[in-house]
Amino acid sequence: MITRQDIEKREHEILSPYAAKADESRGRRMPEDQCDFRTVYQRDRDRIIHSKSFRRLMHKTQVFLAPEGDHFRTRLTHTIEVSQIARTIARGCGLNEDLTEAIALGHDLGHTPFGHSGESILNQIHPGGFRHNVQSLRVVDVLESGGSDRRGLNLTEEVRDGILNHTGPVTPFTLEGQVVKTSDRIAYINHDIDDAIRSGVITVDDLPEESIRLLGRTHKQRIDTLVRDMIEHTAGCGAAGLSEEKLRVMNDLRAFMFRNVYHNPNVKRAEDMPKVSTIVTSLYEYYRDNPEELPAELRRMSGEFSPADLARDHVAGMTDRYAIRQYEELFVAKGWR
Repeated sequence: MITRQDIEKREHEILSPYAAKADESRGRRMPEDQCDFRTVYQRDRDRIIHSKSFRRLMHKTQVFLAPEGDHFRTRLTHTIEVSQIARTIARGCGLNEDLTEAIALGHDLGHTPFGHSGESILNQIHPGGFRHNVQSLRVVDVLESGGSDRRGLNLTEEVRDGILNHTGPVTPFTLEGQVVKTSDRIAYINHDIDDAIRSGVITVDDLPEESIRLLGRTHKQRIDTLVRDMIEHTAGCGAAGLSEEKLRVMNDLRAFMFRNVYHNPNVKRAEDMPKVSTIVTSLYEYYRDNPEELPAELRRMSGEFSPADLARDHVAGMTDRYAIRQYEELFVAKGWR
């Protein structure tokens, strides 16, 4: 039998001095009894996997809205790819895989329906704006149920910090969080290239020549090059990151994707931006003005949060197909369908 204490002891024996050790965690906001067999980070990972928000990622857009093919990424497959890349890097660097996996699996829980298009619209119409990383933290802290006697998942500070700071200017305070931050970029740049080539928006010959020469021509080669580079430049160090050269050419790829895919009018037409804007805005305004129509778990928070905040929470948590269905129920006359 392997107990939690055995796992914690093993971490001190085999992990890097720079790794976050489970028994040295900064803890949870609300104290709770330890598990006999799982460390705090393993419990955090399991809580995220069993959450409703995690399951909904299956039906949330990554880049291409409601794609015809079965092989285009969703927010869930993106999350799994980030987790796989981050765990490989963490293992190679002697970091804590359990913490790394928990952060990776939870980093996009607050993403809106319709991908970054939905996020952009909510950012425009909600007072104070909207950022999916902030919403992801709100999901695990407030919106998910931790049981009948607890609001939120009560995650450790290390996981909460990694989720909040997986994007933006702040560097996570653990190397595991830093690994996830870079792995997220490695994953989405390369799998979005894959999807964009599959959809015919770009070809592999369109990609920046230097980036392809230094990283590789295929999806597999680019991922392998970046993962190897990050392990080599992180192992035994107090900070996680890529070499200057690989970071530069990866950022060149990212800039190429923004110019040619993310802001490509052909892709935006495929997403049908006016309709997305109408759906998100209409639903947000409806639930803001009719808070009694919100789900019961959100109505119970009405004395604590504003109608606008609760409308944001409800709309941000919707899957693409649920948002479309709710819009049709509320605003489309049945005889017109």
